[in-house]
Amino acid sequence: MERLVCLPVLLPLLAAGVKLAIGGRLRRVQSLISLATLAVSVAVSVVLLRAADARGPLVTDLGGWPAPIGISLVADRLSALVLLVSSAVTFCVMVYSVANAYAAQEHDAPMAIFHPAFLVMVAGVADAFLSGDLFNLFVAFELLLSGSYVLLTFGGTEPRIRAGATYTLMALASSMLFLIALAITYAATGTLSLAQLAERFARLPDQVEMLVELTLLLAFAIKAAIFPVSAWLPDSYPTAPAPATAVFAGLLTKVGVYSIIRLEALLFPGGPVSTLLMWVALATMLAGVLGAVAQTDLKRMLSFTLVSHLGYMVFGVGLSTVAGLTGAIFYMLHHITVQTSLFLVTGLVELRTGTTSVSRMGGLMRAAPLLAVLFFVPAMNLSGIPPMSGFLGKLLLVQASLSHGGPLPVAFVVAGLMTSLLTLYAVAKTWGKAFWGAPRAVRAGAVLESEEYTGEEPTVTTAVLPVALSGAVAALVAMGLAFTVLAGPLSALAHRAAVELSAREPYIAAVLGSRR
Repeated sequence: MERLVCLPVLLPLLAAGVKLAIGGRLRRVQSLISLATLAVSVAVSVVLLRAADARGPLVTDLGGWPAPIGISLVADRLSALVLLVSSAVTFCVMVYSVANAYAAQEHDAPMAIFHPAFLVMVAGVADAFLSGDLFNLFVAFELLLSGSYVLLTFGGTEPRIRAGATYTLMALASSMLFLIALAITYAATGTLSLAQLAERFARLPDQVEMLVELTLLLAFAIKAAIFPVSAWLPDSYPTAPAPATAVFAGLLTKVGVYSIIRLEALLFPGGPVSTLLMWVALATMLAGVLGAVAQTDLKRMLSFTLVSHLGYMVFGVGLSTVAGLTGAIFYMLHHITVQTSLFLVTGLVELRTGTTSVSRMGGLMRAAPLLAVLFFVPAMNLSGIPPMSGFLGKLLLVQASLSHGGPLPVAFVVAGLMTSLLTLYAVAKTWGKAFWGAPRAVRAGAVLESEEYTGEEPTVTTAVLPVALSGAVAALVAMGLAFTVLAGPLSALAHRAAVELSAREPYIAAVLGSRR
């Protein structure tokens, strides 16, 4: 069973190599390889989650070298759970991208690049979730950067190149901070194995421990786009193709959040930085949602809500309790699915209307009722309308805050309510203009914003969307609703993951065993 742990990392990398060898030929084979690889990853993730929940953390030592000499991949409840959700999401996104025009763009290019880059990014995500070593986590981030930069600049347009440059500069800055933290950590402890660090950090002087923690947190905060280092995200993500933007929004920021959870729960539990995390979470929630309210572009509005809702997860980590970690884990899983589905729906809207500017839309409820429903359901879920999973995740965090007590947790409850209401206002305003509002006048396929509505249909560039496109988005929307139906078992599993994280001993014993 332990040998399966490395498959979610190795399979996408092998498939990417095969696809690069094929190049621009055999378009259908390219698509089948991608879909088959991601489908197998989903199946392996299911097996790993069941085994980790029943037996405890599963460990595989790469190259046969045990920790701390070698690098270990560890599938505990948290990593297996996040890996399963991310695998299912990336499979749906790949179905979307195969059905969309990106395959045709690859066929015309000198070398097919979209699918290999996507698979390399998927491998980086899986490696980050499973890594039991800080240096291997750094390698995972670099895999993410190499794949995501190609996806962000796909097509070579000027806005995408500019956004890709901003994204790369921020990623390189966080990587430099990460390397500095690795150097300090190894000099102080003689190891980069997470299991060994969990034992050795407690023996370090407080100043050294604080320096390492803050440096790592800043590096991960940049990756996760947490305030005040979040301004790059709304300017970078909206320019990418819809499948890339969806995965960036749903997964890449969560890799940073996951790293913060692992860092704080395993290496620095209950430290003085917890209070700082709670303040940062409050600022992230409010700054993000205020930015969302001011937007008139659908992608930018969703990008700001993405930043805002990261604050919920960070606050759960800052509470440093089992209840807080449970709420953070549950909300992270919910947000991966909902945010990805919203960005994919935005891609469908752009295909129908030729724009993401809300002021240039109108009447989509009548022209595309299915599209309207596919946007409305995850938008309400994101806003936290009862009894959806967004509401349940926020309820878990509110309960954890009130149980913790103190002025900061109470402030979170107030800020969380304000954020939910402002999120609801932002998506309702978008709905009212783009879907429910009157259509704009149309002449030769262009929207004439200065004219009054003359009874013509809304601006539509594609009369009928492919079934596979709508089906992939509908599957993600259904997954978000499934989190509501299965909220009891899912929250119980998140609670067991939080207990295992807080205990720390199961993780350490599984990795080091008799070598302690």
